[in-house]
Amino acid sequence: MKRVSLTQYLVEEQRLNNSIPAELRLLIEVVARACKTISHAVGKGALGEVLGTAGSENVQGEVQKKLDILSNEILLEANEWGGHLAAMASEEMESIHPIPNRYPMGEYMLLFDPLDGSSNIDVNVSIGTIFSVLKAPDGMGTPTEQDFLQPGSKQVAAGYAVYGPQTVLVLTTGNGVNCFTLDREMGSWVLTQRGMQIPADTKEFAINASNSRHWYPPVTRYVDEMLAGETGPRAKNFNMRWIASMVADVHRILNRGGIFMYPADQREPDKAGKLRLMYEANPMSFLVEQAGGAATNGKQRMLDIQPTGLHQRVAVFLGSKNEVERVTSYHQE
Repeated sequence: MKRVSLTQYLVEEQRLNNSIPAELRLLIEVVARACKTISHAVGKGALGEVLGTAGSENVQGEVQKKLDILSNEILLEANEWGGHLAAMASEEMESIHPIPNRYPMGEYMLLFDPLDGSSNIDVNVSIGTIFSVLKAPDGMGTPTEQDFLQPGSKQVAAGYAVYGPQTVLVLTTGNGVNCFTLDREMGSWVLTQRGMQIPADTKEFAINASNSRHWYPPVTRYVDEMLAGETGPRAKNFNMRWIASMVADVHRILNRGGIFMYPADQREPDKAGKLRLMYEANPMSFLVEQAGGAATNGKQRMLDIQPTGLHQRVAVFLGSKNEVERVTSYHQE
């Protein structure tokens, strides 16, 4: 079988569908290269002295791990000099990161969660990087936070890397979803899955069940129906999976179906949810829709939400279409 590299795939995709201009291709390649560097650091673990907390908090008030900060630095440094970006934004930084004046300014903006699933770092469970690419608004001067506040439907590319038993990069540029596996010896990304598709029906769901006492009634109703099994209203048995690493949970769903839920709950009624719209929910929703799945916040399509802040939170229901539509309809009732 002839091996297709990430670069070859991007070049051929541009020739076929005219969907990946040279600037965007370079940007994706640089992000992929940064993910390779992060993968190497993750793989070293304790040997690289990268485990444990850094004794600081990010803008969300979450304790930062050493690898969170390292991954953020790797992505910033890799992307700032290439000339294809106007600005970056990260879950780990309070405000946007404009491209330094000594470098040319490009037409794209990059958002990322440098290391998703931080609670899994020290226990050697899959973690990952999530990224989203937007086009800078026409006539933009000095980039501001406002320029980033575009609905998810405006994304030109999105993807994630999973640092697990294999390191994989899953990518969409709006024309289906493809998966690349890192050949660690050669140091290259090789296309290993084309046109990933999420089955419309599933028997698997992912949710943190320890929060069930705080859920709102639509989520309780939906999960209770699944737990009732084949003698319940759904007339079939479901399995629960929960990795506490969104990239790993979404990767499973892209490969074999399922629904992932991170609902808002009654502990903090003023919060719309826990996951971030711009760095987590939007890129993942773009990928899921491109693979034939669905993604909502319980009330509306995720990619239609007009963001109001860089670190805005949102409830998330994504994965197999029929299940997402069902739980969404319970909310709408």
